[in-house]
Amino acid sequence: MTRDISDVTRAKDGRPVHHWRRDLVELAALFTAVAVADVVANLVGHGPDGPALLVISAIMLAATAGFHTWWARRHGHAPPAGDTGARPGAEVRQAGPSAEPAATPDAVAGSSTLWRMRTTVKDEPGSLAALCTALAGRRVDILSLQTHPLAEGTVDEFLLRAPGELGAAEISRVVSLAGGTSIWIERADAHDLVDAPTRVLGLAARTALDAAELPLALRQLLGRCTIRSLPATPVGGGRGPEAVPVEGVLEDTVLRLRAPEGGVITVERPYLPFTPTEFARARALVELDARLGPRIPRSQDVLTLPEGNSITVRRADTRDVEAAKAMHERCSARTLSMRYHGPVGDADRYLNHLLSPRFGRTLAVQTASGRVVGLGHLLWDGDETEVALLVEDEWQRRGIGSELLSRLVALAVDAGCDSVYAVTQASNTGMVAAMRGLGLPLDYQIEEGTLVITARLDATPVGSRLSHDSDGSSRPADGPRGTDPARPR
Repeated sequence: MTRDISDVTRAKDGRPVHHWRRDLVELAALFTAVAVADVVANLVGHGPDGPALLVISAIMLAATAGFHTWWARRHGHAPPAGDTGARPGAEVRQAGPSAEPAATPDAVAGSSTLWRMRTTVKDEPGSLAALCTALAGRRVDILSLQTHPLAEGTVDEFLLRAPGELGAAEISRVVSLAGGTSIWIERADAHDLVDAPTRVLGLAARTALDAAELPLALRQLLGRCTIRSLPATPVGGGRGPEAVPVEGVLEDTVLRLRAPEGGVITVERPYLPFTPTEFARARALVELDARLGPRIPRSQDVLTLPEGNSITVRRADTRDVEAAKAMHERCSARTLSMRYHGPVGDADRYLNHLLSPRFGRTLAVQTASGRVVGLGHLLWDGDETEVALLVEDEWQRRGIGSELLSRLVALAVDAGCDSVYAVTQASNTGMVAAMRGLGLPLDYQIEEGTLVITARLDATPVGSRLSHDSDGSSRPADGPRGTDPARPR
């Protein structure tokens, strides 16, 4: 900003510069005051109404002083005319209750909070600048910015660092006054400081290593959303995946993508529409998964049971369907009914689903001869996660179930799940004992004649209870939980 030089006090060597004009004005004022005093003295001393004039003059002076005091108090905080705001103004406090939301209890003076915000602005010059200026006026620091041009405007995504006492409602109000619309804001954390290209490359690398990572990578890429994998041929017939073109479909808050195995992956996020950029990134991850084909890490752990037998715990997928079928044939009807909560028919109907990395992760236990004797499933179920176990009769009560369960819970923790639940029967004392052995807070509910045990993952799960002969286990991949359509219990 520029100011006229006459409004600025000039100085030399730190002291004001005096001029002869100011001295001349002061002398003139002094002579004028002496002349006026002489006239008043002559009127009072020689006129008949001298005392009355003194009283009237005193009243007028008192009234003038009172008016000046009132005027000074009323306008004393207003900036003088021509002030450009270079000087800090006086602090203004609101009297009475405030319409603004109160500061949160954890807001500490000098602290800051990270926020993720998305808003739509007009696609015209200066609109984004006005929004940034408004945020700067509230001491909000813009750490990163992405823009997504659309037909009706531009969607801007911000990562903000705001003063701790500044809440989401106040930030939204500032943005709205600056011209932003369709405002969405939520708390962020240190993981959001990673720039978008780096985060997408990391998700692509994880997806390339493990097919089970695709739902989790999509969830981490797109935030809180519901991911479902639908079969290639829906129940009752229909067009199936032909309803979705190869390039996919973007419908506001829903994405539809062709799954690598021939089905359809749907992603729903009702609280926030998807942008074309998000759609392109999600489609690229799905295409990468399709090109690489079926794959899971083949690392494994060799453990020793209490009686001395060695077993191997490893990841399993649909390539283990035949071994899983053979294990089912060796299991008693009671063991299968405990696992599936009722009569069990042909295992072909559900094993392909249970072992598919698209719907979760499966751990298999095999003997030294290579025979599979136990399966543990971690199944993505919308915003929840289910754990399920099946151990062959001859290998029960040897700690295999507890070992599988603790590893599945560890996978759920690393996947960002808040809880896991197991659906069983009250008579299944082995499963109940295994859940209690986790040492986690549990919740018990009866639903449709079955027992649902939910474990909250706000404590560290127990580790392995069996000794390791060698440690070649793969690290559970990070990422948020995925989803799962209806499946056999």
